[in-house]
Amino acid sequence: MPRSVKIILFAVGGLVGLLILVAAALLLFVDANAYKSRLEAAASGALGMEVHVGGRLGIGFFPGLYVTLQDVNIRNRETDLASAKQASLGIDLLPLLYQEVRIGKIALKQPRISIERDHDGKYNFEKPEDARGGSTALNLAKVSLSDGTLLYTDKQSGEGFEAVNCNLNARRLRLAEGKSSDLLKHLSFTAELACGEIRKNDFTVSDLKLSADGKNGVFDLKPVTMHLFGAQGSGSIEADFSGAVPLYHVRYSLPQFPIEELFKALSPQKVASGPMDFSVNLSLQGKTVNEMLQTAEGEISLRGENLTLKGTDLDREFARYETSQNFNLVDLGAFFFAGPFGMVATKGYNFASIFQGSGGGSEIRILVSDWKVERGVAHSQDVAMATKLNRVALAGRLDLVNQRFDDVSMALIDAQGCAKVRQKIHGPFQKPVVEKPNIFMSLAGPAVNLLMKGRDLFPGGECEVFYAGSVAPPK
Repeated sequence: MPRSVKIILFAVGGLVGLLILVAAALLLFVDANAYKSRLEAAASGALGMEVHVGGRLGIGFFPGLYVTLQDVNIRNRETDLASAKQASLGIDLLPLLYQEVRIGKIALKQPRISIERDHDGKYNFEKPEDARGGSTALNLAKVSLSDGTLLYTDKQSGEGFEAVNCNLNARRLRLAEGKSSDLLKHLSFTAELACGEIRKNDFTVSDLKLSADGKNGVFDLKPVTMHLFGAQGSGSIEADFSGAVPLYHVRYSLPQFPIEELFKALSPQKVASGPMDFSVNLSLQGKTVNEMLQTAEGEISLRGENLTLKGTDLDREFARYETSQNFNLVDLGAFFFAGPFGMVATKGYNFASIFQGSGGGSEIRILVSDWKVERGVAHSQDVAMATKLNRVALAGRLDLVNQRFDDVSMALIDAQGCAKVRQKIHGPFQKPVVEKPNIFMSLAGPAVNLLMKGRDLFPGGECEVFYAGSVAPPK
């Protein structure tokens, strides 16, 4: 080994040994708690927030030099922002020679983070406008959270969620100086996140896992996997906060999920069973939920085969609809709405009473529910289902921004796609107006029946085609 290399190695070894002795001396002879108030003041000044350490401070040296804080709380704008049962700060050794304290690693145990957006659109982590400077620059090699909880509340929209049992490992976390309101624009990192559950009202997602790469406000979350409605789904999220308005692109697919799990959130009764495939591909932009809905563009699809509908024999009801006009096609439409837009479009529907008809059940050979979303309005592209003997289709639009049915019609259709019975629904999701069924055959008597049968014999027979999608007529 060359002499110069040996000298360097001995020098480095001696330096490390010296630092170890210094750290050991600190550990044995320094009462860190005597500096707790100074540490709280320094942290509060650096963050521009109230930092309080309720427990003891400790100094350790394995692995590396670190300071441990018990019961840490952070408040901002008179609200609790974050707390942790324990925080460990890893101190870089070499900068200590220059009397510089540089934190390279942060580990939090059982953190609880509460993000709140007030009625004016400001987040509780933003500092007042008259505060000095903006966000403090950060450069951390590693940040980890274990067994954490995240609460999010949006007072503007009334929405929110809770994520529990979360673990995060982030590397190369960098935050450039700037306005605290532009924090995401100056943030870069690589991370893996896992959460046991995410709860929003009666809706629960479990086993969420994702990998994220972000640089200068542009974040790529891929893959994103989660357990939803009894099945494992996957997708990706692209989020761009670098401009004046945040941009999002969401892709997600949930193959072969049992539809009975979806209906559990809508009705305590078991109204359907069978496997379904769901997919979504949406682009959105905006700072609020309403703004994102107004700009939503993309496609949403729900498809399934060999399903079972409980409570009513649809083919028997369809066969006698001309003598009993009490059957409501829109009730069946709720089955479609319970797919891509179930939580929204069925607000005003009583699912407990939908399929309490003549009893029995129905076999659904195929169900297709494909929608195109343009500027927050969902347009039906191919929405239909087929039983053993009949086809039912839906056409119209769902205004997701104003939460209204827009010229939506349900129809029982013949082999040519013409409507035999048609029923319209309009008005707000919360209180829709359902018109009486419009029956185009059978009520006028045997002569009309004969004409309808004659029309079916001749392909050239004219009719106003209601449905021309992919669901074929029964054989």
